[in-house]
Amino acid sequence: MGRQRSNRGAGRPRAVPYVGSLSARDQILDAAARLFVKKGFSATSTREIAEDCGMRQASLYYHFSGKDEILVELLHRSVRPTVDKVEKIEALVPPATHEAALYLLALIDVRTLAAAPHNLGMLARLPEITQCPAYDDYRETRRELVDAYGRLGSSIAQNPLAALLGQEKLGELLLSWVDSVINLRMTGDTIHPRTAGAIASSCLRVCGVADDRIELARETAYQLLPGFQDEVPA
Repeated sequence: MGRQRSNRGAGRPRAVPYVGSLSARDQILDAAARLFVKKGFSATSTREIAEDCGMRQASLYYHFSGKDEILVELLHRSVRPTVDKVEKIEALVPPATHEAALYLLALIDVRTLAAAPHNLGMLARLPEITQCPAYDDYRETRRELVDAYGRLGSSIAQNPLAALLGQEKLGELLLSWVDSVINLRMTGDTIHPRTAGAIASSCLRVCGVADDRIELARETAYQLLPGFQDEVPA
């Protein structure tokens, strides 16, 4: 989930008492995600985030050093849940049936993005994260995900396009296809299970996998999915 700062005490009394189950840290993250998506990162102040949580600005700094640290953690929440499952996916699926591994990876990734509050995946598109060293750790985590898509996609590629692109570019292409969930959510669409399945199937088609192999991959992936039931949103 990326590096986290330890809480440095209870902080100052709240400006407005909070009634709910979220910790103060998670309240800050939830409010920041909504404001960053709605207004943009640069246009959102830590004061606004704190006020949205009903706390004083000084209290926010007991949990985060500033906006950059908040954004880093939010970015990790959009990719780390999937990255942490890659090794398990590859261990469960033999190389001979890596179509199912790619299908399962895409399926889990779609569900992660679909369940993220406030369409959290949009934050990865903020211009602030492309160069700033503060986001190096996030970019490395995202690279792990690209590598996983590229590795699995290259291992099953059946068409000249996949071979021409190479592993890295193929990984980027497959990840961008899964990231279409973000665009769908922006238009207000609900991401149904059939949508997740259609996106996962399309990833295999990009690699040139035949329909009968896609159907077999789908069946295998859904058989394995219960093993992730405590980790993957429904």
